[in-house]
Amino acid sequence: MQIPITVGRRKNAVARVKLSDGSGKVTINNRELENYFPLAILRSEVLKPFEVTETLGRYDAAIRVLGGGTTGQAGAVSLGIARSLVALDEDLRTVLRNAGLLTRDPRMVERKKYGQKKARKRFQFSKR
Repeated sequence: MQIPITVGRRKNAVARVKLSDGSGKVTINNRELENYFPLAILRSEVLKPFEVTETLGRYDAAIRVLGGGTTGQAGAVSLGIARSLVALDEDLRTVLRNAGLLTRDPRMVERKKYGQKKARKRFQFSKR
């Protein structure tokens, strides 16, 4: 069976995920998971789709991530892994959907407006 490459996005980060049968090794941009995401919170977010579906040691993941910061990249990887698991086994869709792992987070950075310091912050108002 051909294993599809799935895409996960969050903020400006894009992750391409390819799962294969293995021992649970996760490689991100040719680096180990522990080296790429040193924070335990981000590592747990990346591995959450495996934990929810109880497939933690069953698949190896080869992931390429571009753009964004660490939090956005972790969210993108998580969504990509969840979509890959659904592509491999359609029965996992309801479990991942109930955990909220198949929903793409639509929140993006609001653009800066002219005449203002940032998106919503104004310059200081002077009455006199």
